[in-house]
Amino acid sequence: MTKSSATGETITARMARWAARLEFDHLSDEAVHQAKRFLLDSFGCALGGYLQPDVRIALEVIEEIGGRGNATVIGSGQKTDAVSAALLNALMIRVMDYNDIYWKQDPSHPSDLIPAALACGERKGGSGRDLIVGIVLGHEFEMRMCEAAFPGIRERGWHHATLTAFVSPIVAGKMLGLGWEKIQHAVGISASRHATLGAVTAGKLTMMKNTVDPMATQSGVLAALLAEKGYTGPEHVLDGKEGLVHCFGPEWKLEILVDRLGESWRITECGMKAYPTEALTHTPISIVLDLVKENDLRPDQIEKVRIDSLARAADILADPTKYDPRSKETADHSLPYVIAAAIVDRQVTPAQFTQEKIMNPAIRAQLNKIEVKADPEIEKLFPRLQRARVTIRTVDGRDLTRQADYPGGDPRQPLTDPEVEEKYHSLADPVLTPGGAERAKAAIWSLDKLPSITGLMDLLIPPAAAS
Repeated sequence: MTKSSATGETITARMARWAARLEFDHLSDEAVHQAKRFLLDSFGCALGGYLQPDVRIALEVIEEIGGRGNATVIGSGQKTDAVSAALLNALMIRVMDYNDIYWKQDPSHPSDLIPAALACGERKGGSGRDLIVGIVLGHEFEMRMCEAAFPGIRERGWHHATLTAFVSPIVAGKMLGLGWEKIQHAVGISASRHATLGAVTAGKLTMMKNTVDPMATQSGVLAALLAEKGYTGPEHVLDGKEGLVHCFGPEWKLEILVDRLGESWRITECGMKAYPTEALTHTPISIVLDLVKENDLRPDQIEKVRIDSLARAADILADPTKYDPRSKETADHSLPYVIAAAIVDRQVTPAQFTQEKIMNPAIRAQLNKIEVKADPEIEKLFPRLQRARVTIRTVDGRDLTRQADYPGGDPRQPLTDPEVEEKYHSLADPVLTPGGAERAKAAIWSLDKLPSITGLMDLLIPPAAAS
């Protein structure tokens, strides 16, 4: 597909036109509520991420090279340029692999784009309502991009940050108040230079696993700033000669990107993570935790754990490197590790991904008990279902088997507002203090009444940094 037969326009023009026209009053009440939920969850993840070594390194680098600006860096309170702030804040949200998740043909974490809305919204002097529009817009197109390729680009060896580079400039351009033509140019600028190899999530993982999507968000902000000044980019970057469809074939259904826009809102269909791990580990974790607790199983009572799941789960999450994880990045993408941690600690939280915990002898003793098998029947059900089946064989010869079709946090079994608040406080309280975290939470729930995005961001600065 190259152009719409109905309008003769490129697909990016149609996306940009709709984005430029979108207003707060167009949104449903549920979309507004979900935007607040995902912002609260993302800010919790960011404040927890602020303490991670990856972020400390990035903070040092941006302190050295960042430009002047009025965009706020979460945690440090540093005021810097919008491009740098977008990178840092997106990295904080993403770094623990704890933020939202959507997976159709491709996976994605749409909240990785929220920092583009924050940084450009601060630069423009935007309000809480403007921020809500930016959040909903980012989820809308990021999730649609995940649905448009058959098979997904991840199955072809590419990373979903490739898709984020198409969407982040739309969010950034909207928050800057650009017209649709400049938004379209921003898409061309960002997307034509930002394709990401799947190597970052294959085999032994590094800090780049959680950095490539923030870099795609950063790319969109830079592109929007260039377009604002008149810089141009290829309009056919998605559906034209040597664009995404041409280069990444074989099959795309591009009408998914624009069909019935505004009739419903994709943000209401996005999932939220109950565990700080790769998405396909969540259903098996939930099952194992239930079986271990219900049967009061000690690690020495378990002989073997068999997990029947998707082929991609066996490929991505149970290759040989995942049986010897030595970093957080590899451990949170290791089915053997997360299941071993669930058996030993009866929980899977950020506390299970410290270096000391990863090398804990009690957990490592369980790793080779975990067997992961690809099940063709389960494969047929994906992505409609994220089914997994777990069988725990005990040393006394019992087989305890359970199957589930999706994990907690899935839109069909969503985290409740109190559960989202509990997760937020567990991450935010140690950084902001409980009182500070409470004030920020109250502001987020009242986001549509806030006159200033900067006023909200100032609440995310801990007392030590503020002084």
